Amino acid sequence: MLFSHLSLRAGRKSTIITTNLFFDRWSEIFGDLVLTAAMVDRLTHKAHIVNMNGMSYCALETKKWMNS
Repeated sequence: MLFSHLSLRAGRKSTIITTNLFFDRWSEIFGDLVLTAAMVDRLTHKAHIVNMNGMSYCALETKKWMNS
């Protein structure tokens, strides 16, 4: 379903996806290497990929909450 949705949106609408997995591990989630490769291809075509390193916002908020 996600592949179909992304295929319909490709070139028409913006899509934001957040994940803590690199693309090469997505096939573990979706279970099909060919389908995953096609989906990543559609997602990354003319895409802005932001690789954010460091502690997550949720982890920082939890740390602040626990220290208060």
